Amino acid sequence: CLYFGSLHCGLFFLTVNLKECLKTSELITSSDPDFIVLEDGSVYTTDTVSLSTEKKTFTILLKDIQEHEQKKIHVTLLAHQNKTRHTRDTVLKRSKRRWAPIPSTVMENSLGPFPLQIQQMVSDTAQNYTIHYSIRGPGVDKDPRGLFYIERETGNLFVTAPIDREQYPEFQIICFATTPDGYTPEIPLVHIIRVEDDNDNPPVFNPDTVTFCVPENSRSGTAVGQMTATDRDEIYTLHTTLKYRIVSQSPPAPRLFSINQDTGVITVANLLLDRELCVSHRALLQLSRDMAGQPFGLCTTGTASIELKDVNDNAPYFTKKSYVTEVFENTIDVEILRMSVEDLDERGSPSWFVVFIITRGNEGGYFKIVTDEQTNEGVLCVVKGLDYETTKEVHLDIVVNNADPYAIAPNTRALSTSTCTVVVKVKDIDEGPVFNPCVYIINVNECEKPQTLVGRYHAQDPETGNSEGIRYGILNDPCSWISIDEITGELRTVRPLDRDAPDMRYNQCNVTVCATDRSTGIVVVNLIDENDNFPVIVKKDYIICRDRKPLCITAVDADRPPHTTPFRFEFNDNRAEKYWRLISHDEKSAYLQVTDDAPFDRYKIPIKVYDNRGHSGVTDISVYLCDCTTPSDCINGDQRARLGSSITLGIWAIITMIGGSLLLLLILITLCACWGGGAAATKHVCDDSAHQNLIISNTEAPGEEVMDQNILPVQVGSVDAYDIGAGMSTSGVKTGGQSFEMVKKGGGHHALESVKDGEYSYSEWQNFTQPRLCEKVYLCGQDDEHKHSEDYVLSYNYEGRGSLAGSVGCCTDQQEEEALDFLDHLEPKFRTLAETCVKR
Repeated sequence: CLYFGSLHCGLFFLTVNLKECLKTSELITSSDPDFIVLEDGSVYTTDTVSLSTEKKTFTILLKDIQEHEQKKIHVTLLAHQNKTRHTRDTVLKRSKRRWAPIPSTVMENSLGPFPLQIQQMVSDTAQNYTIHYSIRGPGVDKDPRGLFYIERETGNLFVTAPIDREQYPEFQIICFATTPDGYTPEIPLVHIIRVEDDNDNPPVFNPDTVTFCVPENSRSGTAVGQMTATDRDEIYTLHTTLKYRIVSQSPPAPRLFSINQDTGVITVANLLLDRELCVSHRALLQLSRDMAGQPFGLCTTGTASIELKDVNDNAPYFTKKSYVTEVFENTIDVEILRMSVEDLDERGSPSWFVVFIITRGNEGGYFKIVTDEQTNEGVLCVVKGLDYETTKEVHLDIVVNNADPYAIAPNTRALSTSTCTVVVKVKDIDEGPVFNPCVYIINVNECEKPQTLVGRYHAQDPETGNSEGIRYGILNDPCSWISIDEITGELRTVRPLDRDAPDMRYNQCNVTVCATDRSTGIVVVNLIDENDNFPVIVKKDYIICRDRKPLCITAVDADRPPHTTPFRFEFNDNRAEKYWRLISHDEKSAYLQVTDDAPFDRYKIPIKVYDNRGHSGVTDISVYLCDCTTPSDCINGDQRARLGSSITLGIWAIITMIGGSLLLLLILITLCACWGGGAAATKHVCDDSAHQNLIISNTEAPGEEVMDQNILPVQVGSVDAYDIGAGMSTSGVKTGGQSFEMVKKGGGHHALESVKDGEYSYSEWQNFTQPRLCEKVYLCGQDDEHKHSEDYVLSYNYEGRGSLAGSVGCCTDQQEEEALDFLDHLEPKFRTLAETCVKR
């Protein structure tokens, strides 16, 4: 509270601490125009203020535009009370005219050039005094923001930089006019600088995405929601006159919504809102301002997401029109069928839940239907037992509807209900025989003789309606008077009846009779597997050559899962780990790897195999580490002899030997028949039609004469063979004047001795064939690939392209080893045969 008498114009009389109330004050105003408040808190009077006995109050308003804060400071001025009385109550004082330039304006975001003059402050006393102009106080020529300054001598007011109206909509500058000696001939002038708005702020949706909800099938014109935008430019101008419009919609067609261009209210445009076709819609809105939505106005966009609220406009329907199910007779409170329905309304909403009604076929109350709230299925249950003998099949008609009433869309027809038919077939149960009647009363005269027929009591099978196959018996007869035939049901007396017997009550005796049918059942006994077998390695003999490739050993288990795989392999003897390693391969096998330092020898390796449940067994495997290229090369002469002594020929080996002997005998007889033409001088050529049988290699067909050192001529009849060179020895077989010679160069042994007059020695023939047959049989037994068996008699339809060397084989004449170079040019499929001949 301040006590004054009167205040002169332009008088500084108070300083207010503005920062204590508001740290940043961008706009400082006074509620009383007689007072002005500067930024430093200095309060000046703008006119002469006379204080009466009443107090004078005004308010200082502080605003922070950026933080949207404002504070108020209330100032109260009280008149100072003087104890002396004045003779004159009224003081008349002449006031001169004030200097009052017109308010200045500056354009927002002005492009300059800066500094830009906006006003000239001229005092009326400048004619009589030298005036210095200032702002905010004597000697100050700049405002604290640095946006304005004034020339001291001329009073020209300049703006120094572009101004943002949204930050500084108006400036109040106090101008002072003083003489150089500090005299103030003019009262301070409050000069208002107004910033004119520039259209530099586009409108903004807040928020930019809004979600609305509207029921489907809404009528045209139904309000959906309102989009609102704001603009920081000056209100009530064209810069803030906003117009709305819809730029795009999703889905694009048809156009379902419209917007009021002035208010931004979105409404329904037509009757095509269907949630089942599209659950939600999105509308991209464009807001334009300036000149009421002219194209050059600033604009922005926002999004309205419109969700359609479900209404019950779709009737449920059965996915199947008919069902067939079965139920055993006399069964109650059991589910027999689930009926699925579809409803296009929103799942889980009241419009989706359904109810089922049985319209026909349930007159006896045997069935009921309840709705599964999770799946919306109809569950058909039996609540009263059915009798197969009276009802074998039931037909039900069922209707489905929604629990909520339907909401029909405008201009649409009423919804139709869906129905389905259910056929319930009653399955028969083997029921026991039934006596008819349940109580059979017979009257018998006393003193009847034993075995007297007194009646027949029959039971019937409810399924068949007859008594075939039913057996009868007495369960209880307290009087021991009646017997019943097991097959016919005839009732006969056992002993004479006496109504005066002491155990007779009411002159009657109750006998309980039973009836049984021939019902049978099947008992299936399943054996549960126990882990009674351990894994074993099937193959126990292996050969490893010098390449030392690992062996894959595989185990098997006679048990069933889970008592089988995966298997685990380990050595049962730790000494085997010196040269051998076990590497896991898969669940049934492992690799056996030999080390590089293991010597060539035979090894016996015990391997323990565990199954999935830890049950294990040991298998001894034999591995021959041999210095060879292929396993078939591992058998040397010593091994052959050792193995040959222990070989026991099987039935197939014996059959092969006998067959080979007979085959060779057949070949010999054939040759003798072809060449045994007596004294004929010409050579007979046999028919070469093999018919998929053995082809005689040396009589395939007559051909051209070829002169080759490997082809040796023989003597026919009395003609001697010509000289074939030194070192050649011949031996012949003569049969009726025709000789057959087998020749070997270098003095080699002959294969067959001479036979005179068509006869030959069996011992000579056996000596020729037996060693070779035994050798071939032995080699076939030792070779896994059975290469040696390819020399035996085979049947071919087509033998392939011929070789330049002609026909060769195990039955060919013995040729000299030095003249077998032509075997190197044979086809690949004959090389095995050639290698065999060279080795032999």
